[in-house]
Amino acid sequence: MSSEQTPTPEAEAAPADGPRPRRLTYAALLAALEGLALVAGGLWVFVLGLTGEPDGRQQALTLGITLVVLALLPLLAARGLLLRRSWSRGPAVITQLMALPIAYSLLKADSMAIPAGIALAVVAVAALVLLVNGETTRALGIKGPGRAE
Repeated sequence: MSSEQTPTPEAEAAPADGPRPRRLTYAALLAALEGLALVAGGLWVFVLGLTGEPDGRQQALTLGITLVVLALLPLLAARGLLLRRSWSRGPAVITQLMALPIAYSLLKADSMAIPAGIALAVVAVAALVLLVNGETTRALGIKGPGRAE
């Protein structure tokens, strides 16, 4: 393999020259917002499991830990998007696709969860639109099928 074919860390770090597009920044902020919401929800459930009287203390603690660990995916994706890493779009898109069925189930609830479902659906759709935008794709250095150099 020649040195021309070997990718360098600099090439992966900044695939495109120039400032980071606003759409990419907004997508990163939405992913970070979702990650922070998962951390907050996980900590809330965890603390309730420790201090409150949940139906199943072990189940509440497990759910709290799980939510905090799941928050790593959108938080790492947000960091990667801000740093313009091409790998970060995949986890960010997966996070949004996972959020849509959750938003739908919250919308089907007959409770105060409906506004949360609306907010989650709006954020997920907005983030997806930003992530698949051509400007974002170019800024991350992602080439479509048949466009490899």
